[in-house]
Formats: sequence, C-alpha cells, structure tokens
Amino acid sequence: MEPTNASLYGKGVFTTIAIRDALPFLWEKHWRRLAANAKTVGIDLSNYSRSIVSDAIASSIESEQLASGRLRITFFDERPSAIWPGGSSDSTSLSIITGGIREVADIFKLTVSPHPVNSRSLLAGVKSCNYLENLMAAEEAKNRGFHEAIRVNENGEVASSAMANVFWLKDGVLCTPSLATGCLAGTTREYVMENLDCREVEAGIEELSSADAIYLTSAGLGIVAVTEFEKRKLPDPPHQIRKLLTLN
Repeated sequence: MEPTNASLYGKGVFTTIAIRDALPFLWEKHWRRLAANAKTVGIDLSNYSRSIVSDAIASSIESEQLASGRLRITFFDERPSAIWPGGSSDSTSLSIITGGIREVADIFKLTVSPHPVNSRSLLAGVKSCNYLENLMAAEEAKNRGFHEAIRVNENGEVASSAMANVFWLKDGVLCTPSLATGCLAGTTREYVMENLDCREVEAGIEELSSADAIYLTSAGLGIVAVTEFEKRKLPDPPHQIRKLLTLN
C-alpha cells in the first residue's frame, strides 16, 4: 500500500446513495454534497465531473443488475504525504461499491451515546472517511442491545444518531436538529424538509425523551420509526413522514 493521504490519514469523502428502480435516488443532492465536502477537505475533483461520475454509477448499476439497493461513492486523496513521501501520481481516485437494501429490525431500539459530537470540529458536517467515531458509537450501542444511538454535542444538544439523521414528533410538530449542532446535512434529511413542514432546532435530549415519535433517516435506512427510546416504548402515530419514503 502506497503511503498516501488516504491510506495514512483516511483523507477522503463519501456518500451512500439509495438505488430505486435501477436509478440513483436524490443523485443531484448527493453530488452537490460530495463536491462541497471535497472542497472543504482539499480533495481535487477536477478529473471527475458530475457527468463522468454519473456515467460510472450507471455502469455499476448495470453490471450488478441492481434494481434496488445501495451504492457508495468514495473519493480518496492519493497524493503523497508530506511526512511520509511516496504515493501515486494521481491526485484523486474514485471507488464505487454496491450492496443490497439494509435490513431493519421490526422492533428498533434507540439509546443515547456517551460519545459527544464536536460541533466545532473541522469535519463537523462533512461525510469524510474519518468515520471511526461514528462506527464506535454505533458499536457501543449494539453491545448494549440497541440498534442505534443518539449523539449530543458539547452543548448537550441533540445532533444525530451515530449513522443517521434524526427527526421527532412533538404535539404534531416535526423537528430535526439544525446544522449548527454539528449534524450532517443528510440528503434524506433535506428531502424530508423539502416535502414536509419541519422545524430546525437546537434542543436537549429531554425533547426526545418526551417525543411522541422518533424517526431516523439515511440513504441506507430510508425513514425508520423508532420503537423504543431508552426502553420507553414509542407509538407510531399517523404522520406524512412515514408515507414519504419507504426503502425497506
């Protein structure tokens, strides 16, 4: 393995896209975020236009005969490290992998993670390959018998779950954390907010503790209603968010 910024430091950005009817769902939103994230961390995309990547996606879907499922696009910074010289002559590489629809438990249990989000981090809001914190938070929750975990930021404000965005329903009002909390600007999150009345807030964990319903959203999950939050059973009241998008 060459000593590149990607291999040494995990310098890369990625996105996971839902495949529906053999097409990348919300592709324009994903591309816009990929390009913005690449610019933020300093990854050169000059050799990868939207149309070039779109063609590569279409080729992957066709070769895998993928009518529904997931596709992950990753851009890696292949430049040599200033500290450990060497590496590829190409500045950026592209990886596309595919997978089936994620299975979601019928009884979906959510807890609170002991690991906070740093809203002041240079990577706050960036979907980078430095995803170990998220994975460790998710694994810690699973080791305690839960499927996911809510992470709060340094101010005690709800930011997201370990691997998804979060929405909740309280007295008929749909809410989600604002980007100021350090949450990711998820494409499914954006889609929900474009189609439903939703309030962006900075709220403490007590808001979730008293919520009438909680939902997690991501390209891989779609929109999932949480069944239990910290062992408190939640109803699944009729709301448009449950009918807006079904990937499972």
